[in-house]
Amino acid sequence: MMHIGILLIRLAVGLTFVGHGAQKLFGWFGGYGLKGTGGWLESIGLKPGVTMALVAGLAEFVGGLLFALGLFTPFAALLIAMIMVVAIVKVHAPNGFWVTQNGFEYNFILIVVVIGVALIGAGDYSLDALMK
Repeated sequence: MMHIGILLIRLAVGLTFVGHGAQKLFGWFGGYGLKGTGGWLESIGLKPGVTMALVAGLAEFVGGLLFALGLFTPFAALLIAMIMVVAIVKVHAPNGFWVTQNGFEYNFILIVVVIGVALIGAGDYSLDALMK
């Protein structure tokens, strides 16, 4: 049952990040695409904005896909964790911890989850397990 639990965590977190990446890269799911996201990133001091949107979108999309598949899981977790650290530093940290105040609670939990899965392994229902 543990491996099913890990699979569920990987799918939920990974596919959510795929969606966030698709918002940035392609404007899907109500996102703003590279140009719109790039403009917002420039407004918070991340320049050049379109390049930063591309980097963030790729990290979320690729990291999320790899995490969901359980393929190169430690690398996938690192991509996701890095994006969440940037989100904390550039957006949420000044607001404190609690998400109700636009704080970094949610980002922190996601970092812990992806690093935790990377440390214990992606489970039997993963591409990492098939490559052993």
